[in-house]
Amino acid sequence: MFPRSMPSPLQPSLPSQLLATSSNTTAAPSSPQDSNTLPKSVIFASSGLGGCLGWAIVHPANTLAVRMNLASMHGKPFSFVTMIRESGWMSLYDGLSAGVLRQVFYATTRFGLFETLRDLLHDYRGHTDFASRVLVGATTGGVAAYVSCPMEVCVVRMSNDCSLPLQERRNYRNVLDTATKIVREEGIWTFWRGSNPFVMRAMFVGVFQVATLDQFKDLYASYFQQTKNSMMNVFSAAMTSGFIYSVATMPLEACKNRMASQRKDATGKTPYNSILQTIRKVSVEEGFLALYNGFFPYYIRCGGHTVCMFVIVQLIRDMYSSQYLS
Repeated sequence: MFPRSMPSPLQPSLPSQLLATSSNTTAAPSSPQDSNTLPKSVIFASSGLGGCLGWAIVHPANTLAVRMNLASMHGKPFSFVTMIRESGWMSLYDGLSAGVLRQVFYATTRFGLFETLRDLLHDYRGHTDFASRVLVGATTGGVAAYVSCPMEVCVVRMSNDCSLPLQERRNYRNVLDTATKIVREEGIWTFWRGSNPFVMRAMFVGVFQVATLDQFKDLYASYFQQTKNSMMNVFSAAMTSGFIYSVATMPLEACKNRMASQRKDATGKTPYNSILQTIRKVSVEEGFLALYNGFFPYYIRCGGHTVCMFVIVQLIRDMYSSQYLS
């Protein structure tokens, strides 16, 4: 009666489906290896391994995003050609060890806890809606950020060190050397000096990446008749959530980078003290769009990592299911 490409008048509209679709929908086919059939150890291990492998792929984009964003803080233009000529192609991988180690804590905690708490809430309430996903995503994102904050500071420091003037470089050799120097020279609480924007950003990521990805998987399965947790379903949802979370979190990423890499002046004060103060200071002195300097590589990092991570996670779980649950 109706063309296949158009919903019937009896079907809910797309926005309505986005808010109403739940994780136990029966309107679309679902993959047999849903997360509630997997052991918790597999959920956490696949989350961490997917995060690490995904980060190894997109780390150069993160290095570019950090350097482009911090270049404006120092009042100088960023040049990719100059960076490569002075530091070489391998400088794109500065801080890789810290980035991968961060994912061991961050991805494992964030995504593993999200699925665990989401399923517990589903068992308690009898259904999973978008509001519960937002709540769980924000909570698990904040917890994961506090756990992995020391590694985040190491990533920013190592990624940007060789772009500083020679007299300002800290000459970090590896993640252990970076962490040791920070503790010895600046104190252990330096690791959490920029924790507020990092935690707030992680809460946004929990909502705009993990929660929306989980929701879009249900939405695309229902609306476009995709098989739940198939590669196309995961890829489509990851691309969508990656773009949304890139736009939403870039200002917080800029604040985090500036607060994590700043130095004290002659009076012992730092230029950036809080999220709102940093946003206000940058907006007044450089313009609000300065917070979006480096957005393209940041989107490549965010969108790329979202796609790579969740596709790898799904591949690992498919392999486990075919070997041990079939």
